[in-house]
Amino acid sequence: MRPIQLTPRLRSVAEQVPTGAKFADIGTDHAYLPAWLLQRGIITKALACDLRKGPLDRARATAEKYNLTQQMDFRLCDGLAGVAPGEADTIAIAGMGGETIADILAAAPWVWRADCLLLLQPMSAQPELRRWLQAHGYTIARELLSREGDTLYTTFVVQPGPMGELTPAEAWAGRQRKGEEAPLREEYLNRLVAQTARAAEGLARSTRPEDGPRRAEMEQVHTGLLELREEWLSWQR
Repeated sequence: MRPIQLTPRLRSVAEQVPTGAKFADIGTDHAYLPAWLLQRGIITKALACDLRKGPLDRARATAEKYNLTQQMDFRLCDGLAGVAPGEADTIAIAGMGGETIADILAAAPWVWRADCLLLLQPMSAQPELRRWLQAHGYTIARELLSREGDTLYTTFVVQPGPMGELTPAEAWAGRQRKGEEAPLREEYLNRLVAQTARAAEGLARSTRPEDGPRRAEMEQVHTGLLELREEWLSWQR
């Protein structure tokens, strides 16, 4: 039987899992991520968790197809509610909105106390998730970009520990570091620059008084993103 092949966005998560990790996949759906890790011997056991019975049944079917049933434990639960402290030291939460990811972590404070490695892949609300992580004692050690079709996905590699204050632009785009390998970074910044420009222009046309502060905030983010892009390009020359 051919081994499982992961999509680029899931591969970017899988490649950050340490050998021998006690791994939990939250929102596992088909369980391709833990199955891939088990097939390659990176981990020997995995928790596959999902809120709904249908996805968890698909996870069981994947495990059965690849003879991995004995190495997976299936949990029908909301977020990390079905995972006890000590059962996992590496946790993947991918394919959800950033605010949902923050809610899952807020409901499981043991994750911070246990010094777990978090691999987070928000589908939306990335600025909100970055700000939440900063406010709750987590640090984003690294961000990885991957592409599927026309979509860019961001994976946060997160650990407990203080993170320096993010600028408004860094809350949108993440903190960049000189010398890091990130071939999609320029395109990512270009997209955010265009997005915030459109948002600021739309707010400028609004006649609602409450949109004035929002416009000023968006213009500040847009200016900061332009500066981040110029900094990034200067490092590539």
